[in-house]
Parts: sequence; C-alpha cells; structure tokens
Amino acid sequence: MAYEYNETNKRYHSLDYYLKSKFNKKVFKVPLNASFTCPNRDGTKGLGGCTFCSAKGSGDFAGNPQRPLMEQFQDVMEILHNKWNDAYYIVYFQAFTNTYAPVSKLKETFEPFIGKEKVVGMSIATRPDCINKEIVDYLKELSTHFEEFWVELGLQTIYEKTARKINRCYSYDEFENAVKLLNEANIKIIVHIIDGLPGEDTKMMVNTIKRLNKLPIFGIKIHMLNILENTILGNEYKKKKFHLLSEEEFIDIAILQLQHLKGNVIIHRLGGDSDAKNLIAPQWVLKKLTVIDKIDKKMEEMDAFQGEKFE
Repeated sequence: MAYEYNETNKRYHSLDYYLKSKFNKKVFKVPLNASFTCPNRDGTKGLGGCTFCSAKGSGDFAGNPQRPLMEQFQDVMEILHNKWNDAYYIVYFQAFTNTYAPVSKLKETFEPFIGKEKVVGMSIATRPDCINKEIVDYLKELSTHFEEFWVELGLQTIYEKTARKINRCYSYDEFENAVKLLNEANIKIIVHIIDGLPGEDTKMMVNTIKRLNKLPIFGIKIHMLNILENTILGNEYKKKKFHLLSEEEFIDIAILQLQHLKGNVIIHRLGGDSDAKNLIAPQWVLKKLTVIDKIDKKMEEMDAFQGEKFE
C-alpha cells in the first residue's frame, strides 16, 4: 500500500516524491558556500557558534568558498549532468547564515541565478534572528523568479534550556516571529531540528514536532546529533562522553516523530550527512542510506504512516 504522498514503499511525504510530482523529472539541490558568517560567531550574538556546528558552518558538503558561486554551481552541475542530463536544479545556499548581510549583498549573491537554464528553485538556509521585514520583502520579490523558493530555519529544539546548552543565542519567540513574517510573504519554510541533543528525551523530541504542527511550515529536516572535530561539543565529548542515540533509538524516535507530524509536511532530510574525516561519533550516521532503509522497513512492518498520530 502506497502512502498518500508517495508511490514507493515510503510511508512519509518525501521531498523526492514532491519534486517528481511537480516537475516530472529528477531535481537536485546544489549546495553552495556564499562566504557569509553568523551573528553567533562574530560577537553580535555570541562567539564560537552553536556548540555542534562545524567550522564550515554546517556546510561541509557545500562548495569551495574560494571559488565564485557560479563556478561552484558549474562544478556540481557537470558531475550530475553526466548521469542525469535532463535534470533540474535547486540552488541551495547552505553554509552559515545566508541572510546575515545588507539587502544589497543578498542581491549580489542570489540574483545571478535568476533565469539560469534548468534552475527551477532556490533554498536559503539562515537563522530566525536574521530575518526581518526588509529582508522578507526582498525575499518575497526574489521568490517570484523561481518555481520553488524555500527558506530554511535552524530551530533544533523548542526547549530554551537545551538552546542555552547548545549556545543557540536566539529564543523560540524569535523563531516564531520569523515564521510569521515569512508565512505572511507566502514563502515556504523548512525547519531543521536535531534529535539526541544533550538532556533531551523521547517525549521532548516528539514535543518539538507537536509544537511545529501548529505552525505553517512546508518542510522539515530531522537530523541526528553528530559530534564533530573542532567544535565546542566535540571537545566536551572528548573530555567526558555523554549518551548519544544508538541507531535503533534514533530510528524509533524518528518514526514516532513522523507519526505525530502533519501528513502534508515534506520530509527534506532524515538522519543527515557528515564528513567522515571530522566525525567523532556516532559512526553509524555514516550509513545514511542504510538508516533510511531501516526506517522504511520498520514503518512497513509496523504499518505506520506519517501523520497517523497527529492531533
């Protein structure tokens, strides 16, 4: 039996299904590094960034910031084109905080991709405290040039106590305000959350999903906490190891979160990617496709579906 929003064995609303249904062909995200920084690194809000964040601003697989953006894009596109010569592309500004600049700088960064052949969308990763009315007004105008236009907000957790532990340096209220501004501009919102943050149990992780159900979000990324070299959290873990979710625990929690999540919210990521050279723990996250396959199989065995426990 196929899920309402899928035609495969998946029992959740996958991004692949959404894009293939709309464009009737393969669509790839092309991660780029536009050399932005972050208010949680330059001292405006904090120093050192979120405790889990890599030196590359969570853009470990984004392009080389030493190369111009269009060259970064061409490098990836040429590789993909050899296998899928008729694919479409979504340019993904992934590393650091991609609205942390004057609008003039944003225009220089984003607008060269308007009208570029086979580019059907743009996705911009940022922080909620780097969203304001002026920026949203610009993004609203920019969005009219693309068939898909997304803004990704890093939330990680609804809990302020956890947020302080991970040095997030913005409040949940700031997150909700950013969602409100973007939604009023009809901009699609993706929310990034992390499972396995220190001090959080299953109920807390599910409660983050339940709170998000009340907001007008388009998509979600459910990431497992990765402990990386050269991060604050990595240094803490080396001094005193703390509990990390096992593969089995993550699978069970992710399935429960999917069951509680509204059925129309699109799953943009389950698990996540890490650079093996910089990963301290857990090592099982390197087998991303295996983990996703296990989630799919277990949901089938349980006859579980996204949204079936939505209240």
